[in-house]
Amino acid sequence: MFTGIIHHQGVFKGYSQGKKEISLAVPPSFPFPARGESVAVNGVCLTLFKREKDILFFNLSQETLARTNLGSLRPGDRLNLELPLTPESLLSGHLLTGHVDGQGRVVRVTMRRPGKRLAISFPEELRPYLIPRGSIAVNGVSLTVAELRASSFEVELIPLTLEKSNLTALKPGHQVNLECDILGKYVYNYLAFFSHKIKGSIYGS
Repeated sequence: MFTGIIHHQGVFKGYSQGKKEISLAVPPSFPFPARGESVAVNGVCLTLFKREKDILFFNLSQETLARTNLGSLRPGDRLNLELPLTPESLLSGHLLTGHVDGQGRVVRVTMRRPGKRLAISFPEELRPYLIPRGSIAVNGVSLTVAELRASSFEVELIPLTLEKSNLTALKPGHQVNLECDILGKYVYNYLAFFSHKIKGSIYGS
């Protein structure tokens, strides 16, 4: 589990084995995880399988390549990094699994000094899990939905978020990883299933 509070960024170095592996450089201040541990990379939960000095290596599955923006990186791209929660961690953002629901596209960037405001389109299937003032993770960053429309939402980026994450470099057209609030997904799934069971009981009687 993660919280969406970013303190470190890595730099994409390249792919290997086609695109089955990804490598990235991390700063000296990054608390190096052990082999086999998880790291959220742009909001995607990946398992570290090798480390060479300050270079970390992760496997990429076909599902990850299809659902996230990790398959379209260019050398030098900066990636948000987060280590998993511990029992002593402060839950400053919201609970994240690192299982990305889909990709969004930045449609507008507006200066809102001292920060910015982003408008991001999202896939139609994510609409049931989004609510005004609800939580959303964008490239692994915990944010609040400031405004919600039929196919897009807006979020505010404060100066600290711009300083600590790669959201500061986003421009219209950029693809971003989206993870909806896990509590909302469970509630929606339960209600949809419960409603279906009631309808089936009524029509079957």
